[in-house]
Amino acid sequence: MSSFRKGLTDGLPIGLGYLAVSFSFGILAVAGGLNVWQATLISMTNLTSAGQFAGLTIMLSGGSVIEMIVSQIVINLRYSLMSISMSQHIDGSMNLPRKLFFGEFHTDEIFAVGMGRPEKLGHKYFLGVIIAPYIGWSLGTFLGAVCGEILPAMVTNALGVALYGMFIAIIVPPMKHSWKVSIVVALAVVLSLCFAYVPFLKNVSAGFAIIICAVTASVFGAIVFPVKDENDEKDKGKDKRPFEGGTE
Repeated sequence: MSSFRKGLTDGLPIGLGYLAVSFSFGILAVAGGLNVWQATLISMTNLTSAGQFAGLTIMLSGGSVIEMIVSQIVINLRYSLMSISMSQHIDGSMNLPRKLFFGEFHTDEIFAVGMGRPEKLGHKYFLGVIIAPYIGWSLGTFLGAVCGEILPAMVTNALGVALYGMFIAIIVPPMKHSWKVSIVVALAVVLSLCFAYVPFLKNVSAGFAIIICAVTASVFGAIVFPVKDENDEKDKGKDKRPFEGGTE
């Protein structure tokens, strides 16, 4: 099987998943006042679910360009770290222009399947793996936007709730396995509620509220619950082993 076909096969499940998620984005975008083509264009020029939903919130609330820029940097900063890691897993065919091109399509799921491959990956694999996710994300948005314009409000509101179900499904499993994650998520929720109901905080725009909640909860988690380096743990374990062979 060629590298392109491998990528195409790996990307197909991702594309199907994106089709469902972006359908909700299309519905919410149209419900907020955008037309079908505006909503579709957003998804065709972006491939970041959390970033798009946050950006849509800022747009619909009349936020500033500065809020949009800062929120997107904060939310999508993880892709820089993923790309650094992925750069150790690519072959010589990935020159700078190709890296810049495929970087536009780098998502959590594409990163996961790529890093799961034992071999070095080249441009043919990445070309194959991005096709289905891109089509699924763009097509799902278009279909959701069209349905948002023709379906009754009761139905579109119900479908829009699926988005929140998706985010809950993302955070609940890690919370079940780690009380530390649960505390960080709870802090983010409490902060979000404060910006929604506390009088003087209610005046803070949606964009900056998202930024403050995300950064504060993340910094709290990093300081209070730092992730231990596996290599350091292994070195400590070696230091604790009894001296073998010879005399001290």
